[in-house]
Amino acid sequence: MSTLSEFRMQRISKPLLKRVRSVLPPISATEREALEAGDVWWDAEILSGKPDWDKLDDLGSPSFSDAEEAFLVGPVESLCAMIDDWEITFGLRRIPDDIWRFLKENGFFGIIIPEEFGGLGFSAYAHSEIVTRISTCSTTVAVTVMVPNSLGPGELLMQFGTQEQKNHWLPRLASGQEIPCFGLTSPEAGSDAAAMTDVGIVCYRDAEGEDDGPNNRELGIRANWGKRYITLGPVATLMGLALKLEDPDHILGDTEDLGITVALVDTEAEGVSIGRRHYPCFQAFQNGPNTGTDVFIPMSSIIGGEEQVGKGWAMLMTALAAGRSISLPSLSAGGAKLAAYTTGAYSRVREQFGIPIGKFEGVQARLAKIAATAYTLDAARKVTTLALDNGIHPSVISAILKSQATYRLRETINDAMDVHGGKTVCDGPSNYLGNVYRCIPVAITVEGANILTRNLIIFGQGAIRCHPYLLREIRAAEEEDTEKGLEQFDAVVFKHIGFVVATTGRAIWHNLTMGRFAATLVKQGVVGPHYRQLSRYSASLTLATEVALLTLGGELKRKEMLSARLGDVLSEIYLLTCVLKRFEFEGEHSEDLPVVDWIFATGLQKIQSSLDEVMRNFPNRVLATLLRPMIFPFGRRERLPSDDLTRRCADLLMADSGTRERLTQNTVCAAPAAGIRSLQEAFQIVLQSESAWDKFKKSDCETFAAAMSAGAISESDRSMLKLRVQAVDKVIAVDDFSPEELCAN
Repeated sequence: MSTLSEFRMQRISKPLLKRVRSVLPPISATEREALEAGDVWWDAEILSGKPDWDKLDDLGSPSFSDAEEAFLVGPVESLCAMIDDWEITFGLRRIPDDIWRFLKENGFFGIIIPEEFGGLGFSAYAHSEIVTRISTCSTTVAVTVMVPNSLGPGELLMQFGTQEQKNHWLPRLASGQEIPCFGLTSPEAGSDAAAMTDVGIVCYRDAEGEDDGPNNRELGIRANWGKRYITLGPVATLMGLALKLEDPDHILGDTEDLGITVALVDTEAEGVSIGRRHYPCFQAFQNGPNTGTDVFIPMSSIIGGEEQVGKGWAMLMTALAAGRSISLPSLSAGGAKLAAYTTGAYSRVREQFGIPIGKFEGVQARLAKIAATAYTLDAARKVTTLALDNGIHPSVISAILKSQATYRLRETINDAMDVHGGKTVCDGPSNYLGNVYRCIPVAITVEGANILTRNLIIFGQGAIRCHPYLLREIRAAEEEDTEKGLEQFDAVVFKHIGFVVATTGRAIWHNLTMGRFAATLVKQGVVGPHYRQLSRYSASLTLATEVALLTLGGELKRKEMLSARLGDVLSEIYLLTCVLKRFEFEGEHSEDLPVVDWIFATGLQKIQSSLDEVMRNFPNRVLATLLRPMIFPFGRRERLPSDDLTRRCADLLMADSGTRERLTQNTVCAAPAAGIRSLQEAFQIVLQSESAWDKFKKSDCETFAAAMSAGAISESDRSMLKLRVQAVDKVIAVDDFSPEELCAN
């Protein structure tokens, strides 16, 4: 070791390491497994302070194979045509048998399973598109399709299963011969899944099934558990079960507590009890509890075999990085597209005070927001699945996508129902938004409750996982051998110091110049200024992150509101990145620019507000005072969209425009829902009869006949206007029921 290195280690690194050990957050075993699961991707670029836009450009564009395209226009459209969501939700309260058969016969349960095992072997993008389209027709059917293709036995077998397990189970899952579910959540362990009390004991079983010693025939697990909220649980034939495995007799080795392990369980096995159904928010998809009492699980049923004992949590976190990026974001994108499609049309069809309600500025504000959300969520869905298809499994990004998508769907459906008024307050077959509204709390709760995800996971994991040096410093601080830890720490600490200096200089420069010289794409086009603002705020977020980690260390885990705001900035920058990527791969349509500009004005204002709140609430007031002029040298300059831009966005959604088509593409493509069909017909007739309607209103006549007699309109105009009135009356009508019908439902 050189004299300089010795000097650095003894005089500089040693006191710094001591400081790091006192402030850096301790990492539990489960946290470490979560940190090491999946991949870092664009989240790391954002938290580098200087995102490399060419990496995003190199990702390419999403596309379907011929087989995927054929499936979308064939079985998917046929399925949508079969769906009567009102009957499913309030009549049968389950999916009818003919739809179950159709799903099995057409491979809907094997979307992600490779063709060699009898599945469709589709891309993540195609998988996402299938769920998105179905979700515009029925949440229940969409959930039933997405669960077997998300976190569960199929995904885990593909990633971790033995060849024998794959050969046996995957073809049966792909064909629907086996219906899977996954048992993770326990009454005592919801968000803190690692706190589950479900236990398996390593044991031997003899021919009579008694646990009696090491000379018996079969090695396995005696398991006892209680699970709830298990989607497809009431109809599942195969369950993936997560439990804590213990080996008190040291059959497998010296360790007694082996950790969380995942095994496959036949739901008809002795000791398994399937409980009665849950009924979450009136949703008709199958969901319920189950228990196991002294259930014997052969060691060969552990996913991945004995080698995967105790690795269940890491397996789950890895699988979640993929599945959580697809299922609920796709459902949310479908719901947002449905809201845009119907609310834009309804705002044009429905008139009050002699004008379409979409011409009132209060409604226009909602329409612009709905259009922006639909564009953003579909952009994020497409870009993230594109990353998955490029072999990237982004764990932090998946958490961002799930929480942001479900939160924004709630806002969008609320806005859509406000615009519709009584039309979507009264339930019935023609109410196309009511059931989406009811399902949203379920989406917000499952696959990682949003409050936990936003406050603890996104930034809590992202700041450590994506930082170029922090995780290595933590590992050095945890090293029991002080000299070895000091050597590891010395190798990175000065690089970290240089990173902080560079980040500070970059943030100050970009904020002083308002991002004019920040990095962008070479082929930036008309959205070049938007790229530069994201680079600018990336540098600001990275600087704020360094200050928070330096001063708060482990305390940051307990400053949840502060962590959540920093996570909001990270999330917003990612979503805005996806918007730019979508604008690019869709052909940079100038007609869509008002929506993109509206999204950016709103998004940058949110980023500014979150950073401002971080500094207002930062515990160290001296540092907060020093940080503010570095990030806001000229004060808070971001502004919400102008009224004119809002009007332009709203008009695009109410017109038969290319933007409306791209925003709502493949929405309810073949759905038989009466309310949707009536709205489609009325929207087209209203647009076609616009000229005749204007002539009639200018005539000051009270009837069409009088206007025709006065020469204001023609006979053909009169016929079209009659059709218009009938079509609009049909749309604004709401469902009603007799007392007997209500009791029957």
